[in-house]
This record gives sequence, C-alpha cells and structure tokens, in this order.
Amino acid sequence: MTSKFSAEDANAFLDRNYGDFVSNMRLTEMERGKAIMRYVAKPFDVRRDDYFSAQSLLAITDSVAYFAILTETGKVQNLKTSNLNISFLEPCMGPVAIAKGRLVKLGTSLATIAVNVRSEGDEEPACRAIVTYALPREIHEAIT
Repeated sequence: MTSKFSAEDANAFLDRNYGDFVSNMRLTEMERGKAIMRYVAKPFDVRRDDYFSAQSLLAITDSVAYFAILTETGKVQNLKTSNLNISFLEPCMGPVAIAKGRLVKLGTSLATIAVNVRSEGDEEPACRAIVTYALPREIHEAIT
C-alpha cells in the first residue's frame, strides 16, 4: 500500500524544521504502517569504543516511530510521545544505525509502534522498543 507521507516528504520536513541538527537522519523507505531511517553518527553520537550512545538510539527510535504514524495520517500532526520502553540487547556499533518502525495500532487517542534498531550490515537488532504516541483529537478525522 502507498504511504500517505513519503520518504521525500519526511526528509524535506526534517530539513525545513531542524536543518543541520538532523542532517544525519534520512528516511530511506516509508510504506503504510512502516518507516525505515538511516542514522549516520556524528562525533557526539558514539562512545570511545565506537558504539552508539543510548541518547542517540533513543532519538532515532522516537523519530522513526513518529514517521511510521505519518505513513497513515498523511500529514504532520501535533503528536506527543507518551511512552518509550526500550531494551538494549547489544552494542550498536557505528558509524551507521538503521531503525525500522512498524505501526502496531493506530487508535483514536493513541498509536503504538514497534521499533528495531541495528548496526548497518547486522541482521540482529541492537535494541528493541515499543513507543506510544498520544494523538490529538482531530487525527481521527484525518484517518477515517
């Protein structure tokens, strides 16, 4: 199924609203209910042993979850992260991390997204997360 918000739309949104701060984040694929993001490490993203910091993994996790929702809603909404539960399974080695977000449920007031993050080239995730977003009331009208 065709996404209501494309990777090109998402990258333009990031560039327009956050500029150089997120120039290392690029959406590479967006289908209905799914978003994939490629995150190239900046010097502050990795620790001495070349693994991604928890803060950087949380940022990519939350970001890809947000864009997974937009594949269904079709436009940027006033979404708010209400819960992010992450399990760090093994170090995510730099310089590139890949995050895949899959929309599990889109309700009228909450959206739940499952996210896996891995080092580029690895098959197994370095961390897994369940992210819940609170949705504004008007979003129900946008998706029905």
